Amino acid sequence: MTELLPLEVHPWPPFIPADARVLIMGTFPPGRNRWSMNFYYPNRTNDFWYMMGLIFFGDRHYLCNPDGKSFNLDAIKQLLTEKKIALNDTGHKVRRLHGNASDKYLEIVEPVDLYGLLSQMPGCRAVATTGEKAAKVIADITCTDVPRKGEMTVAADGLEIWRMPSTSRAYPLPLKDKAEYYAAMFRHLGIL
Repeated sequence: MTELLPLEVHPWPPFIPADARVLIMGTFPPGRNRWSMNFYYPNRTNDFWYMMGLIFFGDRHYLCNPDGKSFNLDAIKQLLTEKKIALNDTGHKVRRLHGNASDKYLEIVEPVDLYGLLSQMPGCRAVATTGEKAAKVIADITCTDVPRKGEMTVAADGLEIWRMPSTSRAYPLPLKDKAEYYAAMFRHLGIL
């Protein structure tokens, strides 16, 4: 019966700055009604951009617009470009089994072409997933085990695969603690 549900194709191209060093991958964007911008982690209630502001600028609101209702996309792209952080999601085509953004009810019909994506980033030596489902998708693609939260495994080709905590507010970990996990990874990769 799931084949009767609408099939969604990822709405954005990968964000790949020159000399990208890490590719951060979530699962799939929420429904359009939850977007505050046309870019990755668009939901104002997701901790990703608040966490990045805290890590790189010491201010959780640094990447927000003054209205407090949206993110500053120019500042976000500048940060990602300067720090050589690429973004994409693990699901290229999906079905929402319950009509919401929950990974639990998201069927990945077609995963991203990870190695095709990495071929565009010759300096990228690490993939970091934001949550358990994204980590499982990447583990399946790379024939590796899913690492524990905040840890990494190394694929046969030497690619580091990190499993980071979900940045969804539904994931019960304070923003400060999420930031500590990601900051440790960025330090290991020489980004922070």
